[in-house]
Amino acid sequence: MRTAALLLLLAASSSWATEPAEADYMLNCQGCHLPDGSGFPSRQVPDLRNQMGRFLSVPGGREFLVQVPGSAQTALNDADLARLLNWMLLRFSAAQLPVYFQPYTAAEVGPLRKQPLARVSEVRSELLERIAHQEQVQLGGLTSTTNR
Repeated sequence: MRTAALLLLLAASSSWATEPAEADYMLNCQGCHLPDGSGFPSRQVPDLRNQMGRFLSVPGGREFLVQVPGSAQTALNDADLARLLNWMLLRFSAAQLPVYFQPYTAAEVGPLRKQPLARVSEVRSELLERIAHQEQVQLGGLTSTTNR
């Protein structure tokens, strides 16, 4: 009886998550970032939607996504963390991914997560400034070429 109930529970839960990365998000990230990725910005939990991919366009941003405590200190192995980060990028911020986007790999994630960030808010602020500057430069470049 107990085994049947457990199997029924597992079967039901597998219908909620359509793939392993989604289940990993639910178990490891959703508690703070919420099911839709909106987070709690007022509590220092950033909104992932339309933001996460922007970090990959500036130096240090790719590393940042692996080195934030939630990523670096998760119990997931390197391959599962790489898969989860790739899933999150595509789910919450696909339109912001750079054209040269390369998915994370276990070989890349492993060494980076061994160096978790101590100054997360400061590093994030610096990266957001770089992103804003880069977007201004790109916007300025588009404006100057369209005005010719």
